[in-house]
Amino acid sequence: MNVRLTAEAERDLETIAERIAEDNPPRALSFLEELRPKCLNLADFPDRFALVPRYEQHGVCHCAHANYLIFYRVEAEQVVVLHILHGAMDYQELLFGG
Repeated sequence: MNVRLTAEAERDLETIAERIAEDNPPRALSFLEELRPKCLNLADFPDRFALVPRYEQHGVCHCAHANYLIFYRVEAEQVVVLHILHGAMDYQELLFGG
């Protein structure tokens, strides 16, 4: 199974790196070197992680890496990473429209 990061997820990665780089540029790079493979490894066991509580009908799962949540959907031939957001963020509006 393949993993595809949406344009939004790619932008999320850039934003995460920029924010970390403000205080610690080397850590920004190493963190992305951890986070991107975590996304790509979802192909191995895509059903391993739970659906987002209260929004199960949307079929969006999530897993954590440090303080970030990776939101993805399992489709027939691929895993689609929708967003990668800080866990303290109000993600319901962004992902589910309210």
